[in-house]
Amino acid sequence: MTTEQVPQDDAAGGGGRRAAGGAVAGGGRSHVDPAIDRDAVLHAVSSAVLAVTRHLSVREVLQVIVRSARTLLDARYAALGVPDDDGSFAEFVAEGVSDKQWEAIGPLPRQHGMLAAMLKDASPVRLPDIREDPRFEWWPSAHPVLKDFIGVPIRDPDQVLGIIFLSNKRSPGGFTEQDQELLTLFAAHAAIAITNARLYERSRELTLVEERNRMAHELHDAVTQKLFSLRLTAQAASSLVATDPGRAMAEMDRVQRLAGEALSELRAVIVELRPAELERHGLAETLRKHVAVLDRLYPVAISFASSPLCDLRPEVEVTVLRVAQEAIHNALRHAKASSVQVRVEIAGSCLTLDVRDDGQGFQVEAPSPRGLGLLSMRERAEAAGGSLLLRSAPGAGTTVRLEVPV
Repeated sequence: MTTEQVPQDDAAGGGGRRAAGGAVAGGGRSHVDPAIDRDAVLHAVSSAVLAVTRHLSVREVLQVIVRSARTLLDARYAALGVPDDDGSFAEFVAEGVSDKQWEAIGPLPRQHGMLAAMLKDASPVRLPDIREDPRFEWWPSAHPVLKDFIGVPIRDPDQVLGIIFLSNKRSPGGFTEQDQELLTLFAAHAAIAITNARLYERSRELTLVEERNRMAHELHDAVTQKLFSLRLTAQAASSLVATDPGRAMAEMDRVQRLAGEALSELRAVIVELRPAELERHGLAETLRKHVAVLDRLYPVAISFASSPLCDLRPEVEVTVLRVAQEAIHNALRHAKASSVQVRVEIAGSCLTLDVRDDGQGFQVEAPSPRGLGLLSMRERAEAAGGSLLLRSAPGAGTTVRLEVPV
């Protein structure tokens, strides 16, 4: 939806909202009195900025920016385009649009007309009627009639990150100079939010690469070594069959044990490689599915319980998921347990994860083969502002507790 591609209202006159290619949202109206004082304006901008900064994915940030700008300036339509290098837009989101309207409008816009001019000049534009401006070119047949228009570049010091524009102010008189100042102020904050979201997504990509490297290292250290031992043991058993059947049988028993251990290691790696669908299902459902998979793969009884979890910071969700996976993996790999219980709950401002097994336990103060895993879990906990507690004793099982502020 360019300035030449903002869809018209449907026949029912509803103000449905949609991010390009997304779902329609409700079209509630909010009026900003042009005569409100500066404190009220700053409060409105502050509220909008806070709404934006609660989101960390770039797409979500763009959607909330557009929705907030539309509310701030009391506009019928709002859109935001992030240009690409091919004359089109890498991202384009809009408010005030229904599914039916998008189908009629067709493909996403290209950089032409007013949008191209704004990207080139990087200056605010405020018009009483966009159709009478020489920079305006055309819009599709399904396009609404746009009249008053305001657009502002979203930029960091080095480049234009995108452009945000609004049209058809609901209150009489069109967009004012105060509206332009308000949108310019908001665009400056939006630039920070977009940059932060991009950095966050990049950091998550790097984290995924680090996780894959760590898992590859574990695969090499654990599975590869066991398979090598398995091969040598099988060769030894083969050479002893004719001369010492008793020893050959003992070696075959060892082959069977090593094969079982290698299978367990491979199972653990495969499970950890499964995508954690936190964005789609949230922490509780992701953990529930993870535990269900492990419960089917292992002879150990594994259970999961959770209190209602909502509005968690993404970094908290990732930390809890990874610590839970590591703690469960340790219990299955080392504890010789018959059951593992996983529980997540929120009390006040703290989220608690408990992973408890009824296995053989160990002396906490003594060196443990799980030392590296525990170190990794502690580092994750501290990075999220939390702490990791470990309780265990020989014959008394083990409990790993993660506490993270929410």
